[in-house]
Amino acid sequence: MTDTTIDIPGYKAGTWKLDPAHSEVSFSVRHMMISKVRGTFGVKDATIVAPENPLEARVEATVDVTSVDTKDEGRDAHLRSGDFFDAENHPTFDFVSKGVRIEDGEFLVDGDLTIRGVTKPATFELEFGGFGVDPWGNYKAGATAKTVVNREDFGLTWNAALETGGVLVGKDVTITLDLQGSFAE
Repeated sequence: MTDTTIDIPGYKAGTWKLDPAHSEVSFSVRHMMISKVRGTFGVKDATIVAPENPLEARVEATVDVTSVDTKDEGRDAHLRSGDFFDAENHPTFDFVSKGVRIEDGEFLVDGDLTIRGVTKPATFELEFGGFGVDPWGNYKAGATAKTVVNREDFGLTWNAALETGGVLVGKDVTITLDLQGSFAE
Protein backbone atom coordinates (compact mmCIF):
# COMPACT_ATOMS: atom_id res chain seq x y z
CA MET A 1 0.00 0.00 0.00
CA THR A 2 1.07 3.51 -0.67
CA ASP A 3 0.90 6.36 1.81
CA THR A 4 0.15 8.87 -0.94
CA THR A 5 -3.39 9.64 -2.09
CA ILE A 6 -4.27 11.61 -5.20
CA ASP A 7 -7.48 13.05 -6.58
CA ILE A 8 -8.41 12.43 -10.22
CA PRO A 9 -11.57 14.27 -11.33
CA GLY A 10 -14.20 11.74 -12.52
CA TYR A 11 -12.40 8.74 -10.98
CA LYS A 12 -14.68 5.98 -9.68
CA ALA A 13 -13.53 3.20 -7.39
CA GLY A 14 -14.61 -0.27 -8.48
CA THR A 15 -14.01 -2.69 -11.33
CA TRP A 16 -13.49 -1.52 -14.90
CA LYS A 17 -13.68 -3.82 -17.92
CA LEU A 18 -11.96 -3.22 -21.23
CA ASP A 19 -14.00 -2.22 -24.28
CA PRO A 20 -12.16 -4.20 -27.02
CA ALA A 21 -13.96 -2.37 -29.84
CA HIS A 22 -12.42 0.90 -28.67
CA SER A 23 -9.01 -0.39 -27.56
CA GLU A 24 -5.84 -1.34 -29.39
CA VAL A 25 -2.29 -2.43 -28.73
CA SER A 26 0.22 -1.16 -31.26
CA PHE A 27 3.96 -1.54 -31.66
CA SER A 28 6.80 -0.12 -33.70
CA VAL A 29 10.30 -1.42 -34.34
CA ARG A 30 13.21 -0.30 -36.53
CA HIS A 31 13.33 -2.01 -39.94
CA MET A 32 16.59 -2.15 -41.93
CA MET A 33 17.87 0.52 -39.53
CA ILE A 34 16.26 3.21 -41.72
CA SER A 35 12.52 3.14 -41.01
CA LYS A 36 9.94 1.67 -38.65
CA VAL A 37 7.45 -1.14 -39.06
CA ARG A 38 4.21 -0.66 -37.15
CA GLY A 39 1.58 -3.18 -36.25
CA THR A 40 -1.38 -3.86 -34.01
CA PHE A 41 -2.79 -6.61 -31.82
CA GLY A 42 -6.31 -7.20 -30.58
CA VAL A 43 -6.81 -6.87 -26.84
CA LYS A 44 -8.45 -10.03 -25.54
CA ASP A 45 -9.26 -8.91 -22.04
CA ALA A 46 -8.31 -6.36 -19.42
CA THR A 47 -9.63 -5.66 -15.96
CA ILE A 48 -8.73 -2.78 -13.70
CA VAL A 49 -9.57 -2.99 -10.03
CA ALA A 50 -9.64 0.60 -8.81
CA PRO A 51 -9.74 1.16 -5.05
CA GLU A 52 -10.47 4.54 -3.48
CA ASN A 53 -6.81 5.51 -3.88
CA PRO A 54 -5.92 5.38 -7.62
CA LEU A 55 -2.28 4.66 -6.74
CA GLU A 56 -3.42 1.28 -5.39
CA ALA A 57 -5.14 0.24 -8.65
CA ARG A 58 -4.37 -3.15 -10.19
CA VAL A 59 -4.59 -4.14 -13.84
CA GLU A 60 -4.44 -7.47 -15.66
CA ALA A 61 -4.46 -7.51 -19.45
CA THR A 62 -4.22 -10.17 -22.16
CA VAL A 63 -3.34 -9.54 -25.81
CA ASP A 64 -4.14 -11.95 -28.66
CA VAL A 65 -0.82 -12.69 -30.41
CA THR A 66 -2.57 -14.40 -33.33
CA SER A 67 -4.24 -11.10 -34.22
CA VAL A 68 -0.94 -9.40 -35.17
CA ASP A 69 -1.45 -7.11 -38.17
CA THR A 70 1.40 -5.23 -39.88
CA LYS A 71 -0.47 -4.83 -43.20
CA ASP A 72 1.67 -7.60 -44.72
CA GLU A 73 0.28 -11.16 -44.49
CA GLY A 74 3.69 -12.78 -45.08
CA ARG A 75 5.33 -10.74 -42.31
CA ASP A 76 2.39 -11.42 -39.98
CA ALA A 77 2.74 -15.19 -40.55
CA HIS A 78 6.48 -14.90 -39.84
CA LEU A 79 5.79 -12.98 -36.63
CA ARG A 80 3.37 -15.71 -35.48
CA SER A 81 5.97 -18.43 -36.23
CA GLY A 82 8.59 -19.91 -33.92
CA ASP A 83 11.11 -17.34 -35.19
CA PHE A 84 9.26 -14.67 -33.23
CA PHE A 85 6.12 -15.02 -31.06
CA ASP A 86 5.56 -18.79 -31.43
CA ALA A 87 1.81 -18.12 -31.30
CA GLU A 88 0.97 -21.81 -31.44
CA ASN A 89 2.57 -22.35 -28.02
CA HIS A 90 2.20 -18.79 -26.67
CA PRO A 91 -1.07 -17.35 -28.05
CA THR A 92 -1.16 -14.35 -25.67
CA PHE A 93 0.95 -11.62 -24.11
CA ASP A 94 0.05 -10.84 -20.54
CA PHE A 95 0.59 -7.89 -18.23
CA VAL A 96 -0.04 -7.92 -14.48
CA SER A 97 0.58 -4.68 -12.61
CA LYS A 98 2.49 -4.52 -9.36
CA GLY A 99 1.99 -0.85 -8.57
CA VAL A 100 1.17 2.65 -9.71
CA ARG A 101 3.35 5.63 -8.86
CA ILE A 102 3.91 9.24 -9.77
CA GLU A 103 7.40 10.34 -10.77
CA ASP A 104 8.19 13.85 -12.00
CA GLY A 105 4.45 14.46 -12.42
CA GLU A 106 3.98 11.37 -14.63
CA PHE A 107 1.90 8.29 -13.81
CA LEU A 108 3.90 5.07 -14.10
CA VAL A 109 2.46 1.56 -13.95
CA ASP A 110 5.00 -1.10 -12.96
CA GLY A 111 4.34 -4.76 -13.56
CA ASP A 112 5.28 -8.03 -15.17
CA LEU A 113 5.04 -8.42 -18.95
CA THR A 114 5.00 -11.96 -20.34
CA ILE A 115 5.81 -12.52 -24.00
CA ARG A 116 6.57 -15.95 -25.46
CA GLY A 117 6.52 -17.47 -21.97
CA VAL A 118 9.22 -15.10 -20.65
CA THR A 119 8.25 -12.70 -17.87
CA LYS A 120 10.17 -9.47 -17.35
CA PRO A 121 9.46 -6.26 -15.42
CA ALA A 122 8.03 -3.42 -17.50
CA THR A 123 6.99 0.13 -16.69
CA PHE A 124 4.28 1.85 -18.74
CA GLU A 125 3.97 5.64 -18.83
CA LEU A 126 0.26 6.32 -18.36
CA GLU A 127 -1.70 9.28 -19.72
CA PHE A 128 -5.34 9.60 -18.65
CA GLY A 129 -7.68 10.58 -21.46
CA GLY A 130 -10.54 11.29 -19.10
CA PHE A 131 -13.96 10.03 -18.08
CA GLY A 132 -17.41 10.39 -19.58
CA VAL A 133 -20.86 8.88 -20.13
CA ASP A 134 -21.68 7.40 -23.55
CA PRO A 135 -25.13 7.85 -25.20
CA TRP A 136 -26.35 4.59 -23.56
CA GLY A 137 -25.52 5.69 -20.01
CA ASN A 138 -22.28 3.69 -19.60
CA TYR A 139 -19.53 5.39 -17.61
CA LYS A 140 -16.27 5.20 -19.61
CA ALA A 141 -12.60 5.94 -19.05
CA GLY A 142 -9.80 6.31 -21.55
CA ALA A 143 -6.04 6.12 -21.26
CA THR A 144 -2.88 5.62 -23.26
CA ALA A 145 0.10 3.71 -21.91
CA LYS A 146 3.52 3.33 -23.50
CA THR A 147 6.73 1.40 -22.84
CA VAL A 148 9.87 0.34 -24.70
CA VAL A 149 11.17 -3.21 -24.34
CA ASN A 150 14.17 -5.05 -25.74
CA ARG A 151 12.60 -7.87 -27.74
CA GLU A 152 15.65 -10.08 -27.20
CA ASP A 153 14.92 -10.08 -23.44
CA PHE A 154 11.79 -12.09 -24.31
CA GLY A 155 13.55 -14.60 -26.56
CA LEU A 156 12.65 -12.80 -29.80
CA THR A 157 16.16 -13.00 -31.24
CA TRP A 158 15.60 -13.78 -34.93
CA ASN A 159 17.36 -11.34 -37.23
CA ALA A 160 19.13 -11.07 -40.58
CA ALA A 161 22.36 -9.24 -41.39
CA LEU A 162 22.18 -6.60 -44.12
CA GLU A 163 24.77 -6.33 -46.91
CA THR A 164 25.17 -2.64 -46.08
CA GLY A 165 25.84 -3.42 -42.42
CA GLY A 166 23.44 -3.59 -39.52
CA VAL A 167 20.45 -5.86 -39.15
CA LEU A 168 16.93 -6.18 -40.49
CA VAL A 169 15.04 -5.82 -37.17
CA GLY A 170 15.89 -3.48 -34.30
CA LYS A 171 16.03 -4.62 -30.68
CA ASP A 172 13.90 -1.89 -29.09
CA VAL A 173 10.14 -2.21 -29.53
CA THR A 174 7.77 0.57 -28.50
CA ILE A 175 4.45 -0.81 -27.23
CA THR A 176 1.49 1.58 -27.03
CA LEU A 177 -1.87 0.75 -25.48
CA ASP A 178 -4.86 2.92 -26.38
CA LEU A 179 -7.56 1.77 -24.02
CA GLN A 180 -11.18 2.51 -23.23
CA GLY A 181 -13.00 0.80 -20.42
CA SER A 182 -16.46 0.69 -18.90
CA PHE A 183 -17.27 0.94 -15.21
CA ALA A 184 -18.58 -2.50 -14.29
CA GLU A 185 -19.34 -2.20 -10.56
